[in-house]
Amino acid sequence: MDHATRPWPTRLNWYWTLQLIGWLCILLFVLATYSWTLHMKGVVLTTVWSAASGLLLSHGWRWFFKRRGWHTPRIRWQMFALPALVLSPLQAASVTLGIRLIQNSSPANYGFLPMALTFWALVFISWTGFYLMVKAIGRAARFEAEALRLEVSGKDAELRALQAQVNPHFFFNSLNSVRGLIYEDRDAAARMIDQLASLMRYALQSGQTGTVPLSAEMEAVQAYLAIEQIRFEERLRASVHIDAGLEAVQVPPMALQTLVENAVKYGVESSTTGSDITITARRAGGCILIEIANTGALRQFSNSTQVGLNNARKRLALAVGQGASLDLSETGGCVRARLTLPEAA
Repeated sequence: MDHATRPWPTRLNWYWTLQLIGWLCILLFVLATYSWTLHMKGVVLTTVWSAASGLLLSHGWRWFFKRRGWHTPRIRWQMFALPALVLSPLQAASVTLGIRLIQNSSPANYGFLPMALTFWALVFISWTGFYLMVKAIGRAARFEAEALRLEVSGKDAELRALQAQVNPHFFFNSLNSVRGLIYEDRDAAARMIDQLASLMRYALQSGQTGTVPLSAEMEAVQAYLAIEQIRFEERLRASVHIDAGLEAVQVPPMALQTLVENAVKYGVESSTTGSDITITARRAGGCILIEIANTGALRQFSNSTQVGLNNARKRLALAVGQGASLDLSETGGCVRARLTLPEAA
């Protein structure tokens, strides 16, 4: 209730709300207990006086708590001894003063004091216990919020690290392609460098976010395919089929490009006749299915490819959530990489 700030309702609002509700309940309890005397002069006003006095004493007790630095998980015996030995007599004295001032009388005898001292001791000890409980709940909530913040920060850092692993791997392969072509066709090499510059711009910009729209990712994929089309010519036969309305679906940046890169490497590059590469995106069963298929057979991938696929899976889980998945299979003479995203993505 004292240090960190929060959105509405504030910590101070909570404190005064609970204070007023608590002492109103005590006021109603005392009125109900002495209902048979309420017709007597000044009894109701005296009862209100006692509740107001208790509220002021408890607020002073809270101030003393703060000055002593007792807002820690450690429980001290003084926290419960002082309410019984100090606050209770002060409250009983305040009630007696109220009777003298408001009812213009004094108790016939002071036989009520032991019961009054016991009652107010129980009230202030209960107040202290409840106050400590509220403080403990507040600390737990702050710790939980901090743990959540650290978890999010950790996931964000992990995501950035994974993206940093993917992008150099891709550009290394692309530069190798430019190098292989520059001695054969300089004009084609120049076009490839232009496409590579576009990809680099996209990678640098998208690396600042966890996800990008599918339309932006497909522009990067098209640039990559244009680079490889120059290199492989008729051996690379690519087609794209994206259902309408899926342009805004969020995907991890460079994730599809990684899958297309694998399709080119193991479908086109490894075959003398090349390969058909088909990219499709559609809705199915409440999910978004994105598939990259290439003609060929599933074989043991190299370590670099396994790193790329594993990174794609990790980035997918971090950026989209556990409802997303990435599977690799071989059916009908084609290797299929299937990306499944929840509809909300």
